[in-house]
Amino acid sequence: MSVLEASGITHRYGRSDILKGISMSVEKGETLAFIGPSGAGKSTLLRLLDLLEQPTGGTVSLLGQPVTKSSSQRLAFRRRMSFVHQKPLVFTASVFENIAQPLKWRGVKGDELRAQVGKALSMVGLKNYADREAKTLSGGETQRVALARALVTNPEILFLDEPTANLDPHSTARIEELILNVIKSQNLTVIMTTHDLSQGQRLARRIGVLISGELLQLGTSDEIFMAPACRPVAEFIGIENILTGPVVDNCDGLITVDVSGHRIQALGNFNNGEIVNLFVRPEDITVSVSFERTSARNRLEGTITRLSLVGPLVRLEIDCGFHLMAVITRQSSEELGLSLGGSVYASLKATAIHAVKA
Repeated sequence: MSVLEASGITHRYGRSDILKGISMSVEKGETLAFIGPSGAGKSTLLRLLDLLEQPTGGTVSLLGQPVTKSSSQRLAFRRRMSFVHQKPLVFTASVFENIAQPLKWRGVKGDELRAQVGKALSMVGLKNYADREAKTLSGGETQRVALARALVTNPEILFLDEPTANLDPHSTARIEELILNVIKSQNLTVIMTTHDLSQGQRLARRIGVLISGELLQLGTSDEIFMAPACRPVAEFIGIENILTGPVVDNCDGLITVDVSGHRIQALGNFNNGEIVNLFVRPEDITVSVSFERTSARNRLEGTITRLSLVGPLVRLEIDCGFHLMAVITRQSSEELGLSLGGSVYASLKATAIHAVKA
């Protein structure tokens, strides 16, 4: 049974549709990350799932039980969950008192309170910070206090809204490490948002891509990054080569697509005349300076219009009648004698091209 499930959630602020028919479920012990650009509705979705707000339409269920509008029932459900905000607030009090507050609201006192706060402090590496004034902490330390405050009540579900959005790289790495350790040690169910694609890959088993209030794809990181479901997802995850054209032939799952007068072959099953998008990763393009017979079904001649160094790699923009971006090693570039304005051949395997209906 799913721990948390959303069915057809919609939400409006005034005349604006913030969320449009969101359906998803999360299993016990799973980490699910929602990625998407700013303004996509990620934080709003987390607030609805955490029962901080009621959706305009649709339902939220916890352990198979739909959550009603009853304030007492919603409070009972919310006590089983914790939320860490993107910009967490701390009270003007010690670190200990900040972490202890949720327990005090629940009537926990004395030795039990001290033991639970001590455990939470140790969990986030702040054991020696109990008496520190919370307002004097750095951004990374404040986020660790917020994480401890969320964990001290032993929640079944932990919500993290952009947990490292305002932190430096070192603090980000520390918080990510803490989150991973907590997930493993506590068997927590975690639902988070992030605009950092690689962070979603590092922390989550499944990723949902939320764009303009719509959940466009939900799957493993490999499914999202290797087989994006549509053009907006491909653009968001950074696929630079998106070619579009009609299918002119389909032979046993091998399609031929007319892209600006060039015939590109890819795997797929589409009818002749259908317009498709072809997604090609720059690292899947092989570059040579002479025509060579290879196993690649697609070979295009073009001119280098841009050449830039990125560490040990070289990024090439090739004009083949349309623009292709390729990435090769600096050593390969030097051995091939590549230069701006030079002629090259770009080879693409049909198996390296992901085709979807436009």
